[in-house]
Amino acid sequence: MRLELSRAPLVRWRTAIFAIFLLTGLGFGSWSSRLPAVKASLGIDDFELGVLLLVLGATSIIGLSIANVMAARWGARRSMHATIVALTLGLVFTTMSIQVVESYALAAVGLVFVGAGMSSTDVLMNVEAAAVEQAFERTLMPLFHGFFSIGTVIGAGVGVGMAAWAVPVGWHVGGVALLILAGGLLSLRFVPVREAVGGHAPAASRRERFAAFLSVWRDPRIYAIGMVMLGMSFAEGGANDWLAIAVVDGHDATEATGAIALTIFSVAMTLTRILGGPLVDRMGRVLTLRVLAVLAAGGLVLFILAPSLPVAMIGATLWGAGASLGFPLGMSAAADDPDKAAASVSAAATIGYLAFLAGPPVLGWVSHHVGILPTLWIIVVLIVLSGLFSGATKPLAGSKVGAGRH
Repeated sequence: MRLELSRAPLVRWRTAIFAIFLLTGLGFGSWSSRLPAVKASLGIDDFELGVLLLVLGATSIIGLSIANVMAARWGARRSMHATIVALTLGLVFTTMSIQVVESYALAAVGLVFVGAGMSSTDVLMNVEAAAVEQAFERTLMPLFHGFFSIGTVIGAGVGVGMAAWAVPVGWHVGGVALLILAGGLLSLRFVPVREAVGGHAPAASRRERFAAFLSVWRDPRIYAIGMVMLGMSFAEGGANDWLAIAVVDGHDATEATGAIALTIFSVAMTLTRILGGPLVDRMGRVLTLRVLAVLAAGGLVLFILAPSLPVAMIGATLWGAGASLGFPLGMSAAADDPDKAAASVSAAATIGYLAFLAGPPVLGWVSHHVGILPTLWIIVVLIVLSGLFSGATKPLAGSKVGAGRH
């Protein structure tokens, strides 16, 4: 279903989805920045903290499946009202369980709602972002994800201040959750009401609609797009979890230098996402992804083999820039067919999220046996595979974005 809207409502729609991406990034960055406080408040060790994060990751996979069912029934806009409420109430419950009750079990229960609410909101906001792209007839998905990255940076930065001032995690993250709730619900007022995503005849039964949504898992294109996203998700998630450690253990640098390297990576990724849309509109999705795969793989190889820290920093910069657009452009490609947008985005995102969930422990296990720098060659291979599968992101007939100008 394509909406015919005048310029002003379109701009308000786009701005509202920008705001939702920013707010969800703010929530993610705020929570992540206070994990040391979570650990201290509950008096738990690294393993127990890892279990909490596993709960968060596992329920995120559940949320991805829930999202396409909700979109089929109520549409993305209506569904986001519920998922944003689930996310924010989950954050409040979790942080109050940590600060007030000091209950590990209750915190885990809260994270079930945080994980499901975050990932289902992720799918639905990407469905809306893809619809905005088609309405504007130009690539905007990287910029939407850029706003998410900006939100994480803001959240992490504020978290540093909150930690320095010894602000309890409940008041900090709970306050951010209420901000997300208010801002998210206000933003949704400017998102147009569209029919339940799926484009099926009104007479179709609910079972028939859901069967049509599950049918995307039989589409080879979705798996190929998923491979593009999986490779770049490993590249991004691997850096988030292991780049700083690789600088310290692999290049014999200080912890502060490791943090600087991760910051350089994150800034390079964010800037490329902000500036990437016009590049895609000129070069097309496929060529852009292939060029960036070469950039990411080359940067990572340079980082691994760097004879000095300055060279390693250059490698981290190229790595971040190259890995920046795989996930958002995969989302955009999955949503090319508006009749299957929610189901396709959910399926492709599930493959990408599995990389975020499974990647860190896999890399950690391998690193324990062979060392961190040799382990990073795994990511190089996956980036190359991502580039090889990028042809699957070629826009479908009728799509108004991603083809490039030749």
